[in-house]
Amino acid sequence: MKPPATIVVGEVVRLREKLDWYERLPLFGKRVVVTRAKGQADALSARLRELGAEAVEIPAIEIRPAADYGPLDRAIAELEAYDWLIFTSVNGVRFFLDRLDRSGRDLRALRAKICAIGPATRAAVEALHLKVDLIGKEYVAEGLVAAFAPHEMNGRRALLPRAAVARDLLPLELARRGARVDVVEAYRTALPGEAAGRAREVFAAGRKPDFVTFTSSSTAKNLVEAAGAAALQGVKAVSIGPVTTKTARELGIEVAAEARVFTIDGLIDRLIEMCETGVTPPSDE
Repeated sequence: MKPPATIVVGEVVRLREKLDWYERLPLFGKRVVVTRAKGQADALSARLRELGAEAVEIPAIEIRPAADYGPLDRAIAELEAYDWLIFTSVNGVRFFLDRLDRSGRDLRALRAKICAIGPATRAAVEALHLKVDLIGKEYVAEGLVAAFAPHEMNGRRALLPRAAVARDLLPLELARRGARVDVVEAYRTALPGEAAGRAREVFAAGRKPDFVTFTSSSTAKNLVEAAGAAALQGVKAVSIGPVTTKTARELGIEVAAEARVFTIDGLIDRLIEMCETGVTPPSDE
């Protein structure tokens, strides 16, 4: 035995069943891969550890500045001309605000209503002491399309600062209804250079992880690029929502479960359900 060690002697040993609270945590002993970017994985990893899991981080995505900030800077220069400001990610809020701070303007120029795709994005907006006027019932582009349905969009201008590569469903639908939508690159995503080595280290170990979590299509694409779909065989994949699930399956990943609520909390709830029941739930296709 090597230090540090705790030796329990005497009658207190009989209390093991009352004191083994950690072993009764819902994710006790499970190894769960977290694929979120560095600096953004902390909340999910910490929550998993609180639930008894071993959080194994493989950052499969890196958030980088835009290749060209000209279009976003020009949009900020005429910010008061927009009727809607649409955010589809926390990163979109962060990089938009960074460019606004670098300009000669501030939030006083904003007269637009604000739309957020989900609760995390809404929280990022509200941290700026701004109110969110519109949020979808489902936290995907389809949810925003439905949320905009009661609003007159003909002749309206909307600004959508987002990742360089993203789905075009929302801007196309708003344009179909007569809106002028300026889609501008606020940031881009890439595969981190160290991802392949880290993935080999995790998946080639004697004991494979029990679960791998995907919080976006990019995390699924990049992990497969780094490790290969074959490396994930025998590891239960859990997806944050239907878009990510579809991407993962197209890449050859067998998705065991999908969050019912498309948030980090929803993803964790699905993991707990799988561990407590011992049964892989239906994927809600």
